[in-house]
Amino acid sequence: MNRIGTVLVGLLLAALIASSTMYVVDQRQFAVVYALGEIKEVVSEPGLKFKWPAPFQNVVMLDRRIQTLDSPESRPIFTAEKKSLVIDWLVKWRITQPRQFIRNNGVDIRNAENRLIPIVQAALNEEVTKRTVGAVLSTEREKVMQGVIRRLADDAKSFGIEIVDVRIKRVDFSANITESVYRRMESERKRVANELRSQGAAEGEKIRADADRQREIIVAEAYRDAQKLKGEGDAKASAIYAEAFGKDPQFAQFYRSLEAYRSTFHSKSDVMVLDPSSDFFRAMRGPGTPASKK
Repeated sequence: MNRIGTVLVGLLLAALIASSTMYVVDQRQFAVVYALGEIKEVVSEPGLKFKWPAPFQNVVMLDRRIQTLDSPESRPIFTAEKKSLVIDWLVKWRITQPRQFIRNNGVDIRNAENRLIPIVQAALNEEVTKRTVGAVLSTEREKVMQGVIRRLADDAKSFGIEIVDVRIKRVDFSANITESVYRRMESERKRVANELRSQGAAEGEKIRADADRQREIIVAEAYRDAQKLKGEGDAKASAIYAEAFGKDPQFAQFYRSLEAYRSTFHSKSDVMVLDPSSDFFRAMRGPGTPASKK
């Protein structure tokens, strides 16, 4: 039993020693091999690798993927117009030189990010302070980001990293000037609205005046045509009356008397004081009825 136990212990120790000499490199990592505290080798090829057992050699893994650094609590940045802006940004970066990275930052990525934040903020300040608010917000926003990338290039090399991209996520006015900016925007919008209303009112008056003019022309032409038709009708009626009355003068005289009665006694309340023997009542008297004498 003692012999078997000794063999098992020997095998276990051999397995432990063998396992301590092997390590696996993931394709998303760099493997940094230390020999007595100094960097001996940086392995970037993925797969199973071998080393001397600890404490002769140790292995530290570094993430080689793209990292994202978000801006901390935003600080105001003044533009060329002395307007205060609050800008939120992010930086995409990755480790390209593991030896340089470890010498300057150690193996903790947070150390590099803590040192990178003030450098990014300073580069952003330099780009923003030489531009106006409108340029930062729209026309030269891309130039601001490219300028920050150029300014970070040298510092990134000393860090052992590469700046992949810089993005401005949000640009806003500081709280102390936001209200005044909103008031100015509101005033500008009201001015434009009033200008549009006045233009609309003027155009409306123009349209109404043109419509009134056309209405007057149409009414005048209609009245002219009506009078023309009425005149033609009266002429035809007169011709017909003349022809009819010429054939029977007594009927014509009788018809005119009836028309006179109709016009005179238009309403029941009409009152006339006349001599019954006058010619006006001739048509009302029978043919054998003599006119009364005075």
